[in-house]
Amino acid sequence: MKFTPNKNFAENHLKTFIEKNILDYTKLRNFDYGPENRNNISLLSPYISHRILFEFDIVKSVLKKYPYARVEKFIQEIFWRIYWKGWLELRPEVWDDFTSGLENIRTDQNYINATQGKTNIECFNEWVLELKDHNYLHNHTRMWFASIWIFTLRLPWQLGAKFFLEHLFDGDAASNTLSWRWVAGLQTKGKHYLAKSWNIEKFTLNRFNNINLNETANPVTENTLYELSKPVYSNSEMKNESLIVFDTDLLIEQYKENYKNIFIVHLENDQRKIKLSENVINFKKNLVDDTCSQYKNSKVVNHNDIVNISNTTKDFDIIYPFIGENLDYLKKIEKSLQLNLNVVVKNEDLYCWQFSNKGYFNFKNNIPKILGKFIL
Repeated sequence: MKFTPNKNFAENHLKTFIEKNILDYTKLRNFDYGPENRNNISLLSPYISHRILFEFDIVKSVLKKYPYARVEKFIQEIFWRIYWKGWLELRPEVWDDFTSGLENIRTDQNYINATQGKTNIECFNEWVLELKDHNYLHNHTRMWFASIWIFTLRLPWQLGAKFFLEHLFDGDAASNTLSWRWVAGLQTKGKHYLAKSWNIEKFTLNRFNNINLNETANPVTENTLYELSKPVYSNSEMKNESLIVFDTDLLIEQYKENYKNIFIVHLENDQRKIKLSENVINFKKNLVDDTCSQYKNSKVVNHNDIVNISNTTKDFDIIYPFIGENLDYLKKIEKSLQLNLNVVVKNEDLYCWQFSNKGYFNFKNNIPKILGKFIL
């Protein structure tokens, strides 16, 4: 399992998956055979989360080769990320409370043991090492991991979500935060996910045995009720000659002719609330560099570069970076550098988010409508 940080690799990997493995996806996707055998899943998420591959382009490529009925499950899984983003856009306080709450949570030896893979649960320890070495975990394993973290090790879900963001190549503010909340029982109030030893044994083909877990724990509770709000940004019109792009949406092909300058921001750890591992920072930097190499009018910039550029111009278009670290940073410099920002949101995102006001079942029922508007 290797994630090469460039667009050509990602596109070739997608092509291979569609041609060779996608038809087995529904039947085999829940099995974790180990990091050296991942042919049953797509391994596209590190590229999707940075929009090296665009969700709609992936679906379009799939539907060119197969009818919807044969690949429905895969397409539904692709849309989960868009759904989670929309859900968080409509409830931005969830991210704010998560990040601010981290400041008030103390760590202890139990936490240190967990993050070093030194617990009495063999499978969990293996997954910690896999996460740090490969910067990826199978989706089913992420659910088991989170459940063990919260209910057996009795650690705060927030610290687990932070740990994932520190080490995952596909770490995404919406998908990661909300998935941890779902396991805890906060996303759907009172409905949590409890990992079961038999389930782990079955879907890892008995690679792990004698797994002792807390399989009767109660859901985590909270007093906060998050109300729906409208997306803060809903503009799709371009108006300035300079564009700023972040690593959460590197899909800039459609904009390349519209701008004199395209500045691609690489956000270093000194500008982040959650400090990423060296592997993840380097992966992001390489993706940014690869994207920049494709466009003559683009340049990779850091915080100091933006400060210097702002002395020349204050007017920028921004490809909307979604709720998360990049948007937090953007809001900070907008104020401190007195920038005039025109935030551009992709039409596909805006359209999909209207269906993210409820659970995924409601969103899933609208996938045919979404496909009809943008693909079919």
